[in-house]
Amino acid sequence: MKRRKRRYISLMTACLVLFGGSLPVYYLAGTGWALAMCAVAMVLPPVAVILGNTADPGDPEDRDTGYGPNAPR
Repeated sequence: MKRRKRRYISLMTACLVLFGGSLPVYYLAGTGWALAMCAVAMVLPPVAVILGNTADPGDPEDRDTGYGPNAPR
């Protein structure tokens, strides 16, 4: 569970940094770089949700999901 939360929080933090950092980049480097940062930030939330919801096979206490290798039988 801890690893899943860490992955989710790190990806969402990267998303916020990319969105927030695109404004100064817009003024310093131009529109292309700012749009590229926003495009990457737009893809990260779905990836974070998918990775945050996958069961961690190395953690036997991870029983939050109803499927996967640690699902209760």
